[in-house]
Amino acid sequence: MGLTELVIAGANISVVIFVVSSTLGVGLRLTVDEIQRPLRNGRLVALSLLCNFLLAPFVALAIATVMRLDEPLRVGLLLCGVAAGAPFLLKLAEFAEGSMAFAVGLMVLLMVITVGYMPLVLPRLLAGVSVDPGKIARSLIVLMLIPLAVGLTVRARFESVAVRVSPSIGRLSSLSMILVVALTTAGYFTSVVTVFGTFGILAAIVFTALCVGGGWLLGGPHRDTRVVLALGTAQRNTAAALVVAAQNFSDPRVTVMITVVMIVSFAMLVPLSRALSGQRRTAQRAA
Repeated sequence: MGLTELVIAGANISVVIFVVSSTLGVGLRLTVDEIQRPLRNGRLVALSLLCNFLLAPFVALAIATVMRLDEPLRVGLLLCGVAAGAPFLLKLAEFAEGSMAFAVGLMVLLMVITVGYMPLVLPRLLAGVSVDPGKIARSLIVLMLIPLAVGLTVRARFESVAVRVSPSIGRLSSLSMILVVALTTAGYFTSVVTVFGTFGILAAIVFTALCVGGGWLLGGPHRDTRVVLALGTAQRNTAAALVVAAQNFSDPRVTVMITVVMIVSFAMLVPLSRALSGQRRTAQRAA
């Protein structure tokens, strides 16, 4: 195994550790009622679904058309556009000091709908594409829903244990997140370079920015939910997109474009979430 393959393997392992530790950690800190409470706001849920399953795919399609992206890059961007419910939202919401309860509820809701949405919509957007919802569902259930359920159960039945363990799980989540970003960027750097000159990177930047703007505008009057919807709309479920790409496309540039969107969103949303947190603290001091 070469160095690049080793780095990519490390990145994949880091993703698994990050996803499991993030969802487990949130489950240890929250109750089922706290997660359900924001989802009882029908208007907010409807706007969240609008952002993620109508706005994001439309933005991806519009950008691909206007920039005249090569077909593999267009496909990769569209796959990201229809895949919602990324676990990285939890860490972004934590950085931005948004509503963690809404972040978890939104992530689970988007995740579940994505499993049924992608097989329904993709064949209509991309001729000849078939999607196996079982493969997407299995990865999401094992890596996200089960750890979340374990955390919630421990929190409900053994609260003292949850309080004691939660900080260590949080540190593991933060460390693995750093490894995901560093190893993914290093492992796919050569592939990403091939996208220079094709508008692929610019498309990913514009796509992420417009999704942030759409989520912010439709996130309701409260800052905590507006922040989460902005970050949650922009952070796409690239894991689900990669599963579909592997099932249907032999051109490696499809996977490269998904990777570009993932790296660009990391690069844009982590500093943005930190900035939003700083903005909130400044406003609190001024008040």
